[in-house]
Amino acid sequence: MILEILKYPDKRLRTIAKPVQEVNSEIKKQVKDMFETMYAAPGIGLAATQVDFHQRLIVIDVSEECNEPLCLINPEIIEKSGEIEYEEGCLSVPNYYENVKRSNEIKVSALNELGQPFEIDADETLAVCIQHEMDHLNGILFVDHLSKLKQKRLKKKAEKQSKKL
Repeated sequence: MILEILKYPDKRLRTIAKPVQEVNSEIKKQVKDMFETMYAAPGIGLAATQVDFHQRLIVIDVSEECNEPLCLINPEIIEKSGEIEYEEGCLSVPNYYENVKRSNEIKVSALNELGQPFEIDADETLAVCIQHEMDHLNGILFVDHLSKLKQKRLKKKAEKQSKKL
């Protein structure tokens, strides 16, 4: 089922997600629906917060062929190094792209969609995507990394856009 993606400046995007207590059938369905929503959008990552489900769950697929789905439940960055500046966009902030600095290499521990713990080493696009989606779980949007002036302009534009709908 394709879920509705919240759009900036919706206040629900600022909700801090709670840890998933148990990977049960509800969580597994949420993962499936989030992948379907992300691929349909189309995007390379989606955090549960973006679909108004406030638990620590993200789905990602940075592959060209969209055939390498990655689910991270209760993700935690346990190591990070380097720096990369990367042009980011967001399904919750449509048609807006801006360079953001993040760690270039990270190691993440999480649970998969079956509830099994694992660790993953990520760099470049995957590392950026994981950090971007994890920010969502903490109520942070990529635009929060921009200058105050750019944030102000974007907020005005987004508010005008939402009035048109």
